[in-house]
Amino acid sequence: MKKLLLLTTILAVSACSSDDGNQSEEMNNNNAMDTAAAVSDEVMRWEAQAQNITIQRDNWGVPHIYGKTDADAVFGVMYAQAEDDFNRVEVNYMNAMGLLAQAEGESEIYRDLRMRLFIQEDEMKRLYAEAPDWLKELMVAYADGLNYFLYKNPQVQPKVIKRFEPWMALSFSEGSIGGDIERVSLADLEQFYGGTNTMASADINLDRVDWEPRGSNGMAIAPEKTKNGKALLYINPHTTHYFREEAHMVSEEGLNAYGALTWGQFFIYQGFSEYNGWMHTSTRSDVIDEALETIIEKDGKLFYKYGDEEREVKVSTETIEYKTDSGMASRDFTIYHTHRGPIVREQDGKWVSTQLMNIPLTALNQSYTRTKTKSYDEFYEMMRLKSNSSNNTVYADKDGNIAYFHGNFHPIRDTQFDYNHPVDGSNPATDWQGLHTVEEAINSLNPGSGWLYNTNNWPFTLAGPDHSPKKEDYPSYMSVNFENPRGEHALGLYPGINDFTVESLIEAGYDGLLPSFQRFVPVLKAAYDANPDESIKEAVDMLVAWDKRASMASVETSLAHHWGNELWKLLPRGRDVDPYDNYAYIEKMVSADQYLTALKDALAKMEADFGSWKVAWGDMNRFQRNDGNITQTFDDTKPSYPVKLASGRWGALASVGTRQFDSAKNWYVTSGNSFIASVEFGDKVRAKALMAGGLNSDPSSPHFFDQGEMYGKGEFRDVHYYKEDVDANTQHTYHPGE
Repeated sequence: MKKLLLLTTILAVSACSSDDGNQSEEMNNNNAMDTAAAVSDEVMRWEAQAQNITIQRDNWGVPHIYGKTDADAVFGVMYAQAEDDFNRVEVNYMNAMGLLAQAEGESEIYRDLRMRLFIQEDEMKRLYAEAPDWLKELMVAYADGLNYFLYKNPQVQPKVIKRFEPWMALSFSEGSIGGDIERVSLADLEQFYGGTNTMASADINLDRVDWEPRGSNGMAIAPEKTKNGKALLYINPHTTHYFREEAHMVSEEGLNAYGALTWGQFFIYQGFSEYNGWMHTSTRSDVIDEALETIIEKDGKLFYKYGDEEREVKVSTETIEYKTDSGMASRDFTIYHTHRGPIVREQDGKWVSTQLMNIPLTALNQSYTRTKTKSYDEFYEMMRLKSNSSNNTVYADKDGNIAYFHGNFHPIRDTQFDYNHPVDGSNPATDWQGLHTVEEAINSLNPGSGWLYNTNNWPFTLAGPDHSPKKEDYPSYMSVNFENPRGEHALGLYPGINDFTVESLIEAGYDGLLPSFQRFVPVLKAAYDANPDESIKEAVDMLVAWDKRASMASVETSLAHHWGNELWKLLPRGRDVDPYDNYAYIEKMVSADQYLTALKDALAKMEADFGSWKVAWGDMNRFQRNDGNITQTFDDTKPSYPVKLASGRWGALASVGTRQFDSAKNWYVTSGNSFIASVEFGDKVRAKALMAGGLNSDPSSPHFFDQGEMYGKGEFRDVHYYKEDVDANTQHTYHPGE
């Protein structure tokens, strides 16, 4: 019936569009018939493919997709994602393709422009045409799954993207929490291309800033360190909550991958098969460079100096459409590119170009191929595609291997130049000189420690002091960061455990130590002893006696977070600040008086907000989901769950981004632990997992917030991987469209 109505509507609209006589009417009717036939053929194709796909929803709402082909599994997982949260699927592609302003208005113009500087529709279509047939089939299935969902659910009204096209998958080919492009400053972009600076706000309320580091934890344990003699993998991404779907994709062509995928993508981004597992953490390898371009104008054209040459600047126009109260409007921008990349700002009279990885076809190939590898050797060969610029990889497999790859896209540079700052673009020696091979990168296979980890820290302690790569063996640009508190925490924890299991690996991952305060509290005590103040004595004594572990009932945890925030405000900031260790700076460069003042300010804020500074962590640190919106509005009067997890800034492994919002006094968690899994490999794979909140964005769904209380307590559930387990725990079985 729905198909008939759709075809009737097309015929009616087309027929009524002409009043120019019988000939014109006949032509329009013929065109309408052609269009209707095309739509009918497409719908029949969708419906035929849907019959090859079975979706089984388990007791947590996780979709298990079974298809004859990989393309069937892709079609099914896209349909299932759209069922759970079409809004996030569409918004991710609106962001990736620079279409946000069409829904959100003028405020998003420069965010859209930033994406269009790097991702352009014509180029994506060209790359799609060049894709291998097997990948084209997957991209077609990706678009078909989403379009079939929209066809079957006319009550879902897209904001902008009324129809998905296969090439669109190339605009969003890698599933990180913040792509490389997003590191380009919007304020700088607006100043350069718009001549305005509305985004350069001078009045920032530091109490409302989300300071939580974005990143993840990954741990791999070798068989000799486990109770059952099997390798273990701990998958612990830290993202904004509800950033990813959890799903299981199975085909008769060898696909059987389970884990988390970023909304709108058709590959398991962090997960496992019965053969191996992979966990990504945000890398701090230097993969983005800026160059100062010397611009020359001649005969109405722009050139930039490059050695003895004067190369012409590529000039083009990008039109950004945006929503207004009276309808759609648009702005044209003249944009500029050198051979390195787009111009993004001006500095000291020179234009600044940005160079970063921009090989989406290879990246999409790698992202999907990863999920079908069956051994370490196959996984290593996949890494030779070298198109994962923003991630490290922690790996384990059923053969007992554990491994670490630091980044996967390493431009070769001349080390005489400082790439922490813009280099001289007129000097050809500053150009990238190809890519390092996988063998040349910072990797580790089966270290003698029997364990390895990464917490977005440097890789030089990944397996302990005696079994990690040595910093002096690699170019400095391969790792530009420092050790971090989560890394310090892991280093003190993992070597002492020799009988890991799936369950004890979770327990270790939820260890409550906050090592930053082991560094800061002695400095506070020394400052207080040198200048005693009775008004803060009780608080100082409490922090000194505290075991530096977070827990629901701990007042010290609440106090430490407030005090830590005040210390964090004292860090120097700005583009021209050289990289430094934040924690070493707070420990050694912040004065004794500043330490004491920070504690006084923390106490005053807690008393103002809660009536007392003696507030238990679980009473103020809460998890709440009121609706399906991407950005939540929190309300202290509505139900919420206590959360024992603490901030990763202070070294919590199981961490949350938590802060106060304008609408509430309590702190609410909005990021951190998201999809977490502990996986054991062997004759059969076994796993436990937990998802932040729930999988479905509809408040009426039983899976909207069914894991909310579990999340706050760190209570995991069994993963259903094998068909007999899925069948035993299935609550709903259907074909897409039913």
